[in-house]
Amino acid sequence: MSGKAIVRRPGEGKFVRLAGQPMAFLVTGNDTRHTSMFHWTIPPGFATGLHVHRIQEETFYVLEGECEWQVDHDHVHATPGTYLFLPPGVPHNIANASNKIARVLMTVSPPGHERYFEELAEIVARSGTADPTTIGELRARFDTDQLTALRG
Repeated sequence: MSGKAIVRRPGEGKFVRLAGQPMAFLVTGNDTRHTSMFHWTIPPGFATGLHVHRIQEETFYVLEGECEWQVDHDHVHATPGTYLFLPPGVPHNIANASNKIARVLMTVSPPGHERYFEELAEIVARSGTADPTTIGELRARFDTDQLTALRG
């Protein structure tokens, strides 16, 4: 943790590409002890697959576009301004079911999930696809039990 205030202007800071779209790292474990925050551009048709975290808490806030979220047994049509808090142990799926990009702010607590996104981007860039076995192993190392397949 740096102990310094962080200001990120548009285009500054680290980002990775997931499914061809940028995910900007706004604050990470290098900056804070408590949370990481991402600006995630979700391409049309992408879905995380149903999964659950044992320790992590996540939040999502839709800035643009439309998402279809499954939260346990409930389905949520999320439009701009929709907020979602997910405590550990709640199965969920985040999906862009529209034909346009969606943009969301996402937090993960405790921080460190940026390493998952970095490794995921490297795996997909190397192989050109998201092999379910490899992704499942990666997710298991980062507090994620995959219940259904990633799509996108």
